[in-house]
Amino acid sequence: MGLMLRSGLGLDPWDVFHQGLQSTFGLSVGAWVTICGALVLLLWIPLRQLPGVGTVANVLVIGAAMDITVRLVDAPGALPVRIALMAGAIVLNGLATGLYIGARLGPGPRDGLMTGLHRRTGRSLRLIRTGIELTVLAAGFLLGGTVGVGTVAYALAIGPLAQFFLPWCTVPTAARRIERG
Repeated sequence: MGLMLRSGLGLDPWDVFHQGLQSTFGLSVGAWVTICGALVLLLWIPLRQLPGVGTVANVLVIGAAMDITVRLVDAPGALPVRIALMAGAIVLNGLATGLYIGARLGPGPRDGLMTGLHRRTGRSLRLIRTGIELTVLAAGFLLGGTVGVGTVAYALAIGPLAQFFLPWCTVPTAARRIERG
């Protein structure tokens, strides 16, 4: 997320929102990642969605990691380097998605909101996630967040990348370990 911010080529929808909040109200983008993650968890209460240790870690670690990355990585001027940062960020986000879902320690706040709404409404995951992403993207854009080619690239690539990395990162359940022998 921090690499994508440094690329200056557009952010994923939630980070467009976080950056828009930063430009409107102050605080760092990472602080807004953490604040929004905690607020999204409050939306889980009426959905009766239960967090896991991974859910809490997601709220506490991701924003700090983003702020640290932004402090350590300078914004490059050369377009090829900016494209490499953007592409690397998208691939790493796909890997990270596979890692935290595969660990089976609880979904991230936004994923839990999606699955909770799906369970309560019966609507498709695709429809719910698209609605959430478009809502935060529009709000972030109106607040001054960066939308660009990276936003489109992220939207098109994150699903396939997560699907690619998930089998490599999933911790087998006890039943699968017994099945394998």
